[in-house]
Amino acid sequence: MADITHPPMEQLQDLEYCIDSNPPWVETILLAFQNYILMLGTSVMIPSMLVPAMGGSSGDKAQVIQTLLFVAGINTLLQALFGTRLPAVVGGSFAYVIPIAYIISDSSLQRINDPHELGNCVEIGIPMLLLIVGLSQYLKHVRLYRDIPIFERFPVLICVTIVWIYSVILTASGAYRHKATITQNSCRTDRANLISTAPWYPEKLILYNRFSFVLASSKFTYFRKSNRFMLPYPLQWGPPTFSAGHSFAMMSAVIVSMVESTGAYKAASRLAIATPPPAYVLSRGIGWQGIGILLDGLYGTGTGSTVSVENVGLLGLTRVGSRRVVQISAGFMIFFSTLGKFGAVFASIPFPIFAAIYCVVFGLVAAVGISFLQFTNMNSMRNLIITGLTLFLGISVPHFFNQYWTSSHHGPVHTNAGWFNAFLNTIFSSPATVGLIVAVFLDNTLEVERSKKDRGMPWWVKFRTFRGDNRNEEFYTLPFNLNRFFPPT
Repeated sequence: MADITHPPMEQLQDLEYCIDSNPPWVETILLAFQNYILMLGTSVMIPSMLVPAMGGSSGDKAQVIQTLLFVAGINTLLQALFGTRLPAVVGGSFAYVIPIAYIISDSSLQRINDPHELGNCVEIGIPMLLLIVGLSQYLKHVRLYRDIPIFERFPVLICVTIVWIYSVILTASGAYRHKATITQNSCRTDRANLISTAPWYPEKLILYNRFSFVLASSKFTYFRKSNRFMLPYPLQWGPPTFSAGHSFAMMSAVIVSMVESTGAYKAASRLAIATPPPAYVLSRGIGWQGIGILLDGLYGTGTGSTVSVENVGLLGLTRVGSRRVVQISAGFMIFFSTLGKFGAVFASIPFPIFAAIYCVVFGLVAAVGISFLQFTNMNSMRNLIITGLTLFLGISVPHFFNQYWTSSHHGPVHTNAGWFNAFLNTIFSSPATVGLIVAVFLDNTLEVERSKKDRGMPWWVKFRTFRGDNRNEEFYTLPFNLNRFFPPT
């Protein structure tokens, strides 16, 4: 047995930079830019769905994308400095789509397309998938510059550049000229005139239209008034209004984003070779996430915030878990959000390129989550039943809710109370949340007393408090000696 045992301290040794170690500066900057490129996918997809449903134009969408990137940069920096301090990017969340769609229409979701549909574009998606797996895994030991494993460290930058140029050639040659609209929106590099309609700088828009912009239980009715140049700023779409029903509906998305973020924090800690974050650190992270959602509402990003799972997966793909890389990537988000034309160029990357990357990074994060089962006794039939039901129901229930929603334009929960529909449909559309509900219920009701050791709880005890492991201070202590004012508990 000794030959096939892998003690936790000896695992993930092929990760080269941990949370508080940093690559050389040139490598750090390139890795940070790679994180920025990856989070562009969600930052473009969410406004692309929501802004047209609100009555917005291509120019409005470009403005919202810039605002989302700007606030994401601020939230990422706050989280890396004062939150969990893990190398986690904080960006827009799909969890808010259902409640926001309810707020937009109050009765139907008929103008919101399927958020999981990325278009029929296999000629881009499949080459991207094959290229990123080939370079990052099969050619990862190739060293071309200063003994750096280029393909292992920068697979996203290299693959996106190659396939993006290929996509530009397809677009320019007229390959999508007679294709369906959804395919053109997904595959063309000039989709929806995003580059041409984006200003060089964020600007307050010209008066000729009016629509209702909705976020976090508030309706922002704005008038485009002038052509002055300025950065995104709070209440740029106008003053908010309050509705109790909308607020309650939005709480479901907040709960889902909290669950997803907590799982992402644990995965990030493992991929950054840090100790599992204690409860105090997780609470601190969720608190700053709440502040981030408040900023989303004030600036009008069109959605709320959550930890970017794809960027967590990138830590494992590149084998770099450095906190500094993520902090610098936050600077890229803020910088390019102020230069609308440059941001629009990067946002023109076709969605299938991101979809191919997501196949790798989402799968990696899922595998990291499953790897925590090694601390339980997987020879126990009790644990096998809990794991099996959790995985199956965590996948099948959200799939049913999402399928029902896209086919009938409303979820399975369809009463006269719209806020109640949005609340339950959002909760049960999240695989992470459904999986958590099933796992917690079964783990705390099935043979609990008899199975304390099988549950793996003795291993986790030392990580429950901040003082439980002497390495916690190294990883999670606040900067600038702030622990004097906010002592860990």
